[in-house]
Amino acid sequence: MKVLNDLLNYNNLKIYQDTDMFQFSLDSVLLAQFVKLNKNITNILDIGTGNAIIPLILSTRTKSKIIGIEIQEKVYSLAKDSVCYNHLEKQIKLFNQDIKEYTKKSESDQFDVITCNPPFFKIYENSNKNESIYKTIARHEVLLTLEDIALCSKKLLKNGGILSMVHRPERLIDIILCLKNNNLEPKRIQFVYPKFGKDANMVLIEATKNGKPGIKIMKPLYVHLENGNYIEEIIKCFKRGD
Repeated sequence: MKVLNDLLNYNNLKIYQDTDMFQFSLDSVLLAQFVKLNKNITNILDIGTGNAIIPLILSTRTKSKIIGIEIQEKVYSLAKDSVCYNHLEKQIKLFNQDIKEYTKKSESDQFDVITCNPPFFKIYENSNKNESIYKTIARHEVLLTLEDIALCSKKLLKNGGILSMVHRPERLIDIILCLKNNNLEPKRIQFVYPKFGKDANMVLIEATKNGKPGIKIMKPLYVHLENGNYIEEIIKCFKRGD
């Protein structure tokens, strides 16, 4: 069922979601705040944009042009409706397309920043996939793999451009090897923990195209207090960006 929700506390923004599809979650919100932005950035690409949660949040942090690519037509339709509802058509442009096809037809070296909240899980014969095809595509590497993201970013990013991604810690070695094999040098990593004393369940990672070796491990980011409430640092992520 299609519903219109407040987009947290982001300057009265609204977002369309569908209860039958994969709805946005904390990982997308954290990624939209993790990515480095500055006044020299003019073009941003969000791969697998879903219902455009990341472009919508980024619009509160930058005036740069943002392109979102979403392969699933019904999910793309939700994103388009959200962008239109918030009157952001001049800043955010969406394409209902496979990122691999988009990359083939696009010029090289055109984006300053690429963001991606990709499918986390590899597909195996015995993989426990979701009943919903929308959720399966969002969570499993059915149509988009780490290698696809790295190859597309290698072509589309400007020299020195940044890829920012959120993923699972158990895939970190795969991620780093894949990035380095495609001239994307990991520069910042931040682990996200559900609460103190628990193992990390997310990792935020930034890589620079043709960057020099050298990586910064940032301070841990904790999500919940012992009583289940969000930590103040997380609450700040739910408000208008800088």
